[in-house]
Amino acid sequence: MALPITFPFARDAGALPAIGFGTSPMMGGLSAETVLAALKAGYRHIDTARKYGTERAVGEAVRASGVPRAEIFVTTKVSHENLRPADFARSVDESLKALGLDYVDLLMVHWPNPEIAVCDYMPALAKAKRERLARHIGVANFTTRLLDEAVALCSEPLAALQAEHHPYLDQTKLLAAARRHKLVYIAYCPLARGKLLDDAALAAIAQEHGRSIAQIALRWLVQQNVAAIPFSSNQQRMADNLNVFDFALTDDEMKRIAALARAGGRLANPIGRVPGGWD
Repeated sequence: MALPITFPFARDAGALPAIGFGTSPMMGGLSAETVLAALKAGYRHIDTARKYGTERAVGEAVRASGVPRAEIFVTTKVSHENLRPADFARSVDESLKALGLDYVDLLMVHWPNPEIAVCDYMPALAKAKRERLARHIGVANFTTRLLDEAVALCSEPLAALQAEHHPYLDQTKLLAAARRHKLVYIAYCPLARGKLLDDAALAAIAQEHGRSIAQIALRWLVQQNVAAIPFSSNQQRMADNLNVFDFALTDDEMKRIAALARAGGRLANPIGRVPGGWD
């Protein structure tokens, strides 16, 4: 298996492993053993959030893994209901306590909140970085307009944007915005919650390369310099999802996959969460 690649943060020290292990599907039901299996498989980027209820399992696995803390990139997030300054600080403290860590590598605003202005919580996000509770900071599920606003209002440089991204969802505008701001783009739901796995077009490309459909979808993202955080509790699929660095898709294949985008392709769309609607 080829070594995983990393994406450097253009305006901040450090690097993000291009394929990480997502914990969002579990909603508190994730075991430390599952995360530990991912770390043993070679994952060094673990994504969690206060909302998921998986921070404690992630922290237990990090400590049990034997992997030096500095080699594991841990992301967590502050939920939309905790964006007011006092709530924000409390949420960060609770996350670190649950994780059993002194800091996270990436702290993100999980979702925007139409009832709380971006200017109200960017200072709290910046403060967490200045206090070394987070090595890097970023935002998730922001539109291009909100992203522009967040970058302008944050006194510390943002390093990353996390958003849904897979072949069924055209994120061209958001990806361009992330690149304009020199942010690493992290794709969640990279396999469209399994909906891609029966796609005939992806199956044909997978057959040409002797790969799985999941590997093709993840390679499509990585080849655009987009990181991805798939989840699997199956150890073989864990390993397969990480094994996407020793082959390349052709330009034609990349275009064929991009052409799969469709209306209604978005999966994560809480009602009323995004002011002004998506791009």
